Amino acid sequence: MVRLSRLSRYLLGGVAVMLCVPAGALAHEKEFAKFNACPSKTEGVAHCLYSVTSGGEILLGKKKTKIESPVTLQGGYSKENSETHISTFTAASGAETLVKTKENVEGGLLGIVPPEESPALVKLLSKYFFEHGLTQVFATLELAKPASEIEVSNFNLLLGEGLALRLPVKVHLENAFLGSSCYVGSSGSPIIWNLTTGKTSPSAPNTSIEGKPGFPETKEEFRIAQVNENTLVENNWSAPQASGCGGILSFLVDPVLDLMLGSTTAGHNTAILNNTIDTATATAVNNH
Repeated sequence: MVRLSRLSRYLLGGVAVMLCVPAGALAHEKEFAKFNACPSKTEGVAHCLYSVTSGGEILLGKKKTKIESPVTLQGGYSKENSETHISTFTAASGAETLVKTKENVEGGLLGIVPPEESPALVKLLSKYFFEHGLTQVFATLELAKPASEIEVSNFNLLLGEGLALRLPVKVHLENAFLGSSCYVGSSGSPIIWNLTTGKTSPSAPNTSIEGKPGFPETKEEFRIAQVNENTLVENNWSAPQASGCGGILSFLVDPVLDLMLGSTTAGHNTAILNNTIDTATATAVNNH
């Protein structure tokens, strides 16, 4: 009943957004600035999206990366298909669709992470020695396919079941030893995240986890719909082997990195994204 209530609130807000009160009535122009990169005048674009993931984690094999620096997904999307409730996506205009943001990989290249129950000083020293200099590793999430291959569903996201966001990505790993061309995933072999706010059904050894639809509210006199404290999850995805690591020595370094990552087949990886999502109709954005 709680989810249905949230969904009702969101849909009511969505109807008000689509009414699009004349632009002259807008009181706070700064709220629409987040949609500056929305291709709102592109044919087929009905809505603008600005989603910021500010927390969560990505577990790739044995390597965990906590999301500490905000990651932004932005662009436009079509009206939902009446049967599948899926919308097609359009790339951001004049900006990155998935903004590249470096995140620190826990334990660095050596993967040394003290147990959770370790004293704070031990954790601090471990972070200092193994996540700095030559052993520090940064991971950057990048779009692996054209933005047109992204799929979104506001309906499923608020309902708390089914596909909410399909995102084809690759992970860029950077380190003094790994070089600047080290990737897990590529345009030819992307990592596909079928994210949901509901429950997952992963392969073993992973077990089911559950996302959270979040709390919808409206802004700018119902012109902007915002979903707060939303959590998207996926733990049944697979990832290809590393490539391009170590520059000209990649034929030696790639296998070593794969051993350090361990199995990255389905059932060994997890993505948890805590975010805030803002949407508005293309008409509202154009009239503002």
